[in-house]
Amino acid sequence: MPTRILPAVGDTDAVRSITTLLSQLPDAEPVAPVVDSTQLIDTLARLAAESVDELPEVVVVHERIGPVPALELIREVALRFPAVGVILVTSDASPGLFQAAMDYGARGLVALPLSYEELASRVQAVAQWSVGVRRHLGAGGDVFTGVGGTVVTVSGAKGGAGTTLTAIQLALAAQASGRSTALVDMDLQTGDIASYLDVQFRRSVVDLAAITDISPRVLADAVFRHDTGLALLLAPAEGERGEDVTDRAARQIVSALRSRYEVVVIDCGAQLGGAGAAAVEMADRALLVTTPDVVAVRGAKRAVRMWDRLQIRKAEETTVVVNRHSRGTEIQPPLIQKITGTAVAATVVPANFKELQSVVDAGRIHELENRSSVKQALWGLAGELGLVKAPDGAQKAGRGFRGGDRGSVSFRRRREG
Repeated sequence: MPTRILPAVGDTDAVRSITTLLSQLPDAEPVAPVVDSTQLIDTLARLAAESVDELPEVVVVHERIGPVPALELIREVALRFPAVGVILVTSDASPGLFQAAMDYGARGLVALPLSYEELASRVQAVAQWSVGVRRHLGAGGDVFTGVGGTVVTVSGAKGGAGTTLTAIQLALAAQASGRSTALVDMDLQTGDIASYLDVQFRRSVVDLAAITDISPRVLADAVFRHDTGLALLLAPAEGERGEDVTDRAARQIVSALRSRYEVVVIDCGAQLGGAGAAAVEMADRALLVTTPDVVAVRGAKRAVRMWDRLQIRKAEETTVVVNRHSRGTEIQPPLIQKITGTAVAATVVPANFKELQSVVDAGRIHELENRSSVKQALWGLAGELGLVKAPDGAQKAGRGFRGGDRGSVSFRRRREG
């Protein structure tokens, strides 16, 4: 079977030299080159909408592609089209760039000026990898093969703000509407989704931390299938093991989940570590849950500023959710929006713990009654975020909002420095 290769090259001379060499490779089937990053993503999305088998096995990205820089483009392709192998063509073959390209999701690097032998070797290796991934996808069963699921992170302005309850109910709403949904506990030291849902489990997110290529089968072995249909990827029972989940491992885990599920909801807790920061950075929507009191709102402001300083996410790309709201509260959503500089969800969650107490104490939060004002608000929030499948099949809102895919190298260096 011929290897389909899609060149993404903006420079006219480079297009000519690359396509000429590609056409000489054995069993190669170069397709018409794309000239910029937008055209590449649009082309891959159109092909993926037909079938994952329609996608090229290999994409060759030239270093001078634009308007999105080459490394950022490679990350976007790796996240949205995980069955496509990407090769970076660059004049800088230094170990530093090679490592960066691998971190961003490239499967190979070829130095300029191009060598037939080197290009042939890389293309063959990447094509074999791509075929292997597709074989796993085909054997995995129940695989979402769209252009990439929607990832939503839920973080807390402080402990006890309602992060876990919010994450669980958003995931339940998405699953109940007919979307395949994964709920991930990335609060690695103190996460308690398992207790809220009355789950006894053996495997956790830590079991995926050391795996470099997470196949659908490996992922399926790590998740717990809840009675509600949710796929749960839980925090370790021993909190100290959470340190094994690095920011790089978190990126690989989130990418694997995005490729398999239509909606991925991640509870990041109130304490930001490297793994949680990576998840927030990669998310389509990043939520920050606060209560309408001075301490929590100050915590939300600190979190937003820290995310911005560390180049994880900008304030305007973050949505604050106000929990335990009442009309008599002095601090109202417009003031919170002004203080934090973020968007504030139109849906507020009412203060009504009496509705929750019995199901929380029983560890059966998924059995919260439909008439509960808290549940109605959180499921309404899921609709506002576009996580609930519309009855008429309309496309969900929020897809393609990937403002968080910036600054990962800066954050990693600051943590390691």
